[in-house]
Amino acid sequence: MKRIVLAIVFACFSLALAAQEVYKVNYKGDRPTIADFADALFTQIDADDEELEGEADESFNAIKYAWSQYRKGLPQDDDDTLTVDLKNGFICYESRYEKDLVRIELCYWNESDQKHKLIAYNVSCFTDGKYSAGQFDGLVFYRYDNAKKEITWYESPGFDVEYGTDDGAWVYYDLPRSGKNITVNYCYNNGTKKQSTLKFDGSRFSF
Repeated sequence: MKRIVLAIVFACFSLALAAQEVYKVNYKGDRPTIADFADALFTQIDADDEELEGEADESFNAIKYAWSQYRKGLPQDDDDTLTVDLKNGFICYESRYEKDLVRIELCYWNESDQKHKLIAYNVSCFTDGKYSAGQFDGLVFYRYDNAKKEITWYESPGFDVEYGTDDGAWVYYDLPRSGKNITVNYCYNNGTKKQSTLKFDGSRFSF
């Protein structure tokens, strides 16, 4: 039952972050960076909106605040870190409290059609170094249109995002800081952990 309830919460999380249909991207230079995508998402998605309340507000407001601090050149709160890797198109926010850790990742891929970029936003929670499914966990995709300079929500390309398996594993994802592939982690209550890889072919992912 708990697994079913959390799956519903995860689905609500994904729908909540898709509440606004279009996010404009403003940037200088020849092409946008991961920072420009973060600016667009973290400033135009309002986690205090009534549609988002109770779904994505807590974790999303945390990274919005951390991003604001970064853009202002101010230090992060104690026990919080924000990694911004412009070269590899990757952002990772981590917030620790006692034994708990919340990790939020953002990255993008250039699509082979040279007209779009695929963006992923991912939340995972851990306790004592082990995955501990939280109510805000989830993997969400967006797509950037180069010509329109707009981001829209995008259904996971080529696979279904899952958070639990029939054989009792919890599932969470690691976005790539380097390379193109997503790591899928399967965690069992007996401590066993397995991994598989979602490989990106320029438009879709497959195992």
